[in-house]
Amino acid sequence: MAAQKRALDDSSSTHKTKRSKTSRQAEDTQPIPAISNLTADEVDFPRGGGTSFTPLEVKTIRAEAMKDANEELFNEDTAIKRAKKFKRKSEITGSSKRSSAKDEHARIEHLNYKRMSVGMKIFGQIIAIQPLALIISLPNQLLGHIPITNVSSQFTTLLESMDVDEDDDVEDSEGEDKESEPRLKVPELSDLFQTGQYVRAAVTTLHVPGSTDMTGLGKSRDETIRASRRVELSLNPERVNAGMQKSDLKAGYTLSVSVKSVEDHGYVLDLGMPDVSGWLAFRDITSETSSKFQVGQLLDATISSISKNGRTCNVTVDPQTFISSTLTEVSNVTSVLPGTLVQTLITAVHPTGFNLQVLGFFDGTVDEFHLPRKMTEKSHKVGKKVKARVLYYLPSTPPKLALSLNEHVVNLTSRDVQLKGSDELRPMQEVYPVGTVINDVKVIRVEPEHGLTVQLDSGADGFVHISHISDDHLPSLSNSGPWKPGSLHRARILGYYPFDGLLQLSLKPSVLERKYLQVTDVHVGEIIKGTIKRLSDSGLFISLSENVDGVVWPNHFADILLKNPSKKFKIGATIKCRVLVVDPERNRISLTAKKSLIESELPLITAFEDAKIGLVTFGVVFRIFPKAIMIEFYNNVKAVVPIKEVSEEPVEDLSSLYTAGKVVKVRILTLKPEDQTIIASIRKSGTVYKMFNADISGVEIGNILEGVVFEIHKENVVLALQPSNVRALISVNNLANHRSISPAQLKVNLKVGDKLEDLVVVSRNTENNFVIVANKPKPKPSLAKSIVSFDTVESGQTVGGRVVRHTVYGVLIKLSSHVGGVLHPTDVSDDFGSATAYPAIDSILKATVVSVDRDKKQLILSTRRSRMYPNQVHNIMDREITEISDLHVGARVRGFIKSITDHGLFVTIGRNVDARVQIRELFDDFVKDWKPKFEVHQLVQGRILSADVDAKKVEMTFRSGNLSKPAALTLSTLSIGQHVEGVVKRIEEYGLFVQVDDSKLSGLCHKSELSDSKDADTAVALRGFRENDRVKAVVIDIKDKRISLSLKPSRFSEEDLVFESSVDEQPANDETIDKISQALNSDPGDEESPDDDDDDDDDGSTMRVDVDIQPQLQQSLQTSNSSTGPLKLSHDYQWFGSAVEADGLSSSESDGSDDEAVTKKKKKRKEIEQDLTAYMHSKAPESNADFERLLLGSPNSSYLWIQYMSFQLQLSEIEKAREIGRRALEKISFREEAEKLNVWIALLNLENAYGTDETLEKVFKNAARANDSKTVHLRLASILDQSDKHKKAEEQYRRTCKKFGLSSKVWTLFAEHYLQRGEIEESRKLLPRALQSLDKQKHLKTISRFAQLEYKFGEPERGRTLFEGIVDSHPKRWDMWSIYMDMEARQSDIQSLRILFDRVLQLKMTSHKAKSFFKKWLELERRLGDEEGADVVKQKAIEWTSKSNDS
Repeated sequence: MAAQKRALDDSSSTHKTKRSKTSRQAEDTQPIPAISNLTADEVDFPRGGGTSFTPLEVKTIRAEAMKDANEELFNEDTAIKRAKKFKRKSEITGSSKRSSAKDEHARIEHLNYKRMSVGMKIFGQIIAIQPLALIISLPNQLLGHIPITNVSSQFTTLLESMDVDEDDDVEDSEGEDKESEPRLKVPELSDLFQTGQYVRAAVTTLHVPGSTDMTGLGKSRDETIRASRRVELSLNPERVNAGMQKSDLKAGYTLSVSVKSVEDHGYVLDLGMPDVSGWLAFRDITSETSSKFQVGQLLDATISSISKNGRTCNVTVDPQTFISSTLTEVSNVTSVLPGTLVQTLITAVHPTGFNLQVLGFFDGTVDEFHLPRKMTEKSHKVGKKVKARVLYYLPSTPPKLALSLNEHVVNLTSRDVQLKGSDELRPMQEVYPVGTVINDVKVIRVEPEHGLTVQLDSGADGFVHISHISDDHLPSLSNSGPWKPGSLHRARILGYYPFDGLLQLSLKPSVLERKYLQVTDVHVGEIIKGTIKRLSDSGLFISLSENVDGVVWPNHFADILLKNPSKKFKIGATIKCRVLVVDPERNRISLTAKKSLIESELPLITAFEDAKIGLVTFGVVFRIFPKAIMIEFYNNVKAVVPIKEVSEEPVEDLSSLYTAGKVVKVRILTLKPEDQTIIASIRKSGTVYKMFNADISGVEIGNILEGVVFEIHKENVVLALQPSNVRALISVNNLANHRSISPAQLKVNLKVGDKLEDLVVVSRNTENNFVIVANKPKPKPSLAKSIVSFDTVESGQTVGGRVVRHTVYGVLIKLSSHVGGVLHPTDVSDDFGSATAYPAIDSILKATVVSVDRDKKQLILSTRRSRMYPNQVHNIMDREITEISDLHVGARVRGFIKSITDHGLFVTIGRNVDARVQIRELFDDFVKDWKPKFEVHQLVQGRILSADVDAKKVEMTFRSGNLSKPAALTLSTLSIGQHVEGVVKRIEEYGLFVQVDDSKLSGLCHKSELSDSKDADTAVALRGFRENDRVKAVVIDIKDKRISLSLKPSRFSEEDLVFESSVDEQPANDETIDKISQALNSDPGDEESPDDDDDDDDDGSTMRVDVDIQPQLQQSLQTSNSSTGPLKLSHDYQWFGSAVEADGLSSSESDGSDDEAVTKKKKKRKEIEQDLTAYMHSKAPESNADFERLLLGSPNSSYLWIQYMSFQLQLSEIEKAREIGRRALEKISFREEAEKLNVWIALLNLENAYGTDETLEKVFKNAARANDSKTVHLRLASILDQSDKHKKAEEQYRRTCKKFGLSSKVWTLFAEHYLQRGEIEESRKLLPRALQSLDKQKHLKTISRFAQLEYKFGEPERGRTLFEGIVDSHPKRWDMWSIYMDMEARQSDIQSLRILFDRVLQLKMTSHKAKSFFKKWLELERRLGDEEGADVVKQKAIEWTSKSNDS
């Protein structure tokens, strides 16, 4: 503007007199007097005030003053004449007492910043609450601020303790926790104060004048704060109540106090006086002020009583009592606090205000802004007593008070304005918002150096500062100019002066034409033009008008990311934008310069209420989550787009498709008003997408309609009903059942766009505007009328019926209204695999009557073709089983699972025949969780194990193998004298416990039943047995379910021994008999002479035993020497011969006595015993005893321990395997770290295969502590990977990389894991991460390994790229060149290899290194190339050598 504004603080009153600078400064800095300022020579005066005039003189003065005031107000001519008369008289005769009394009236002046001084007390009103300050409106259009530290001393102490507590928290976190007293919470300023509240304050600081152009509250909030900073105020009672006399504390006295502490029955208050405190009892708090007060909070209190000692004042905080309490007498002017309601007497009336006498003595003034709104000649004339509220007083002599007669100040309310055409009163800010243009504003009063006082049609008053009257500079105003009193003008509201009750107006044409006056004038979504002010990294700042600016954030500069925004945006240029967000609280306007948003004609969403289902609009990607995208609309309204609504194709990584700031078109799908959530879709935002009709009122429950398939989901199908286009849902199962197919098959057959008919509306959802439909039930087929009845029906008759229900026993078929039948699953078809065991409900069947149950009135039916058409030839796959006697052991049958129990299955194989399958008969191998592998009505096949007709029990097995052997032995099937086979399970001092094969029975063989010899040493015989040795025994007694066995040789017949010797499957039994014969029939004291070795035994039976032992020895020797080749036998060895002849001996020499034969047999058995013992260490362990024996000799062998664990796992003894592993860790020496590590790895494998996640994690942690942690981490990852637990393996690799990020091996193994699974991109992402974590010296090795992995599992071209980078940056790394060549050789590309060798041989190197490269090249040429290439290599080698020699 050409004209300069005139600052408000430069204005002065028309009554202002010239004073010297020195005197003015002395007056401004004069401190508040601490003593009474009543008179110059009299300090004390009687209660109620006093005067030096006599009562007659006082009466005369009042009468003359009243007469003068009436003449001045209502008779201007008389007043002028009288003034001239007084002037002439004073010139002639001098001053009289009356004129001197008139001159003593206080001058009426406006308050400005220059007249304010530190320590001055003033009354104000809160207009804004900041986090750290209060903004106060003061009299005469002034502003001030109160910092958070100037509220009260108690509140300041809380703030300081908060800082100390934060420091203590830091210290306590480093040490041990200590108990501390509960800390008081520091309240916010908004909790202690409210806008519009009146406060008493004291000036603490005045800043340099001219720092702020004070134009009121019409400016932005920040400018208001800056304007208020010129005056700093304090609410501290110690400052506000300073100078207050203790003697003036009486009932009805009002003051500001602060809460000092909270006690059990009330509050202790701080009055700002050291020797007096206040007390507010809980019972004195009214319901209006029932909120709990905080320590440090300020209260407006009224004294209700004072204690006898004068140290405690009881107060009340009732608002009405505070407003109506009037001060009638004081002993000191300092006790008259701002905001106090006092009784006054009008002593003079001027055009600019009133002169008042306060409390009968003090002088006071009321300026024109604080005169009452409703004033008449009678109500406010000289001599009239009125109640006024003290605004401030200037420390002068005599003291002068400024007061207000404004109704809203006296009553401590806000300024209300009457609405036009109504009696209702509204706050001034609501009736006249900022920016309102008023056409006819009437000038009421002109202040030449200050401004204009105007009045609106509604009676509201306003003020126009001299700087806001014209765009040109106005030094002063006059009553005769264009703005004379009574003239009408067009004005615009800029703001308010709440304390004065005035509107802040402007008559400047530029302000009237301004589009935006404040932030709230700008509307969201509006397209605006502005001027670029500044460009920075944080944003683009645009000026929209003089007081309103906007900002464009970097992600809204354009539709694409700008690398050089400064080239597009020039300072001072005009730019077109659209408003994104208007934030009045932060005084901020966010704009967008995206062309797609500016030119968009789609509807805008500026609030949640604007969002409608089906609405298509533009949004900006705000944030990207793994499973969703957050979209931002206008005014911070956001929506969520699930990943399934992003694209028609499956999307795995949203961040690869979208970035923050990208503009996308979306369609609103769902609204959730309870949490203000909007669900949108990107893939459905196109014009092709057909929107559903939201009005479902035309669709009623029960309507039969047709629809078109719109979407197919997992459990429902979305339809568009025709012709209403209402969205409908139908269950996939319902549709599948209607079509008699499976849901999976339905999803394959059903296509989008298919038309469905005969749909019945079953329910309506009015909230989400869709209906649920179902297929119309098929009409039940009617049965032809028949004469089926129990009286006429016969077996073999063919009947028809409808399936009505499925039961455990079969299918119920209704033949007529009174006749029904049962169709068993095994009677459905001759081939169970080609038919459905349970036909669909409501299907019509034709069946043959098998039998008639007249008691139950039920027919037994069959649909087997062999039954229905007996005269035809049929291929019967599953024969009909009616009784158990139809079964025989070993028969293969099929049936349907009837039930699944904890002990096995029950299979129905006939109408009245069910078979049991125990758990052990389900699988050939051990299966831990077997139930999920079976389901009811499942078709299964097995073989009959037993069929007990008497007990009506049938046992069945699903296992493969020889089922012709007898069924499992039971106690009832055993008989005395029966021969059984078994395994030694336990050895005690008194005998052996033998587990009988093919049964759960075990028996005891007492030590007395081991030998036929009574003199035999049974202890020695017992030691000859080991656990798990196979034996053959004879049942000698069965008593009380106890079985007694015998192993005596005499109980076995010769035929048993012959049979055993000829059967290779039973070598253990022969060995057992041999051991018994050796241990019990031999005499330890007998010694045979060498000559006896030449004697042969011609006893046939003895030879059978000897021959029986030799093959067993032969087998043992072959087993133990399998690594060195087969055992070579002599030419005269006979497997089944009757004698073995030696060289040089004749048959005649074989004659001998029986004793000699027995002796010979004993010796031979001793020799065999020694041979078996000799080979015991080389024989593979076959029992626990074998392993324990071997471990005694090699306790540090992890191989043996792991074999032992594996042996237990084969027996399903998982817990024993764990125990053996733990024993191994204890037994193996601490020096054998590698052996211990092997056992730990075995335990990890065990827990991975048979344990739980918890047990695996426990073993892993223990292993990591006991061994090299990195090795254990990598081994576990490898174990998980090999067991196809890829997700867990990936997690383990991640954990390993996080812990051992400095290891190159960890990163390369992780990459190999990804590559082997085909996740090439994930593998490549690891390389930059690895290089960030690893030391620089490991970078080359790591890149090389990643390149090798690319050759092996990924893309060779990428591996080639990595190697090229290595050899370019490190050309002298010959090892890298060599690895590069090896990788290329794997590709069998000889041409690439030739190029590589040419390149590397051009580098400078030693002859030794060159020789190695040429040698490598020559080998590759011979392997991958041709002879011509090999010749070229030789020639180049010669050239390189000669060149090297020359240099």
